[in-house]
Amino acid sequence: MKPATPPEANALDRLLPADSNSPEETLDLGRRIGSVLREGDILALSGDLGSGKTVLVKGILDGLGGEPDTVTSPTFTLVHEYPAARCPLYHFDLYRVESVSELFDLGYEDYFFGPGICVIEWAERAAEILPASARRIRIEAGPGDRRSFFTPDQPRARPFPLPS
Repeated sequence: MKPATPPEANALDRLLPADSNSPEETLDLGRRIGSVLREGDILALSGDLGSGKTVLVKGILDGLGGEPDTVTSPTFTLVHEYPAARCPLYHFDLYRVESVSELFDLGYEDYFFGPGICVIEWAERAAEILPASARRIRIEAGPGDRRSFFTPDQPRARPFPLPS
């Protein structure tokens, strides 16, 4: 007999796939995601430049009880730490990472296995060291401010119309 799955284990699956039509809707999705995350969770975000990854992180921090206006892209520092009511948020941006060894130098294990939640932008650049438990979220930009959020095993919520 298969053991029962804790309710929070499926919470992210209930939120995705999802579409957003504006930065405000992306923030709201992030808030809802943040509200179901638990200490030790790792979210691995992937999507093109400007797809909304940092906006989603702002919402996630808000959902954890932190200050979303403090979130900036940590492109030049690799990781920012944000306090939140429930636990700290470790926000990685691996856009400029040239080798996974940079993450070893940073001491990534302290973050991945520490007392907080990790959200990693450009996570595909660290695929070889991501724990199997990391939840992957793909973000695709559509026309205007439209965004689609889904996990690799899900289709997009609604395909974007082809440009005419």
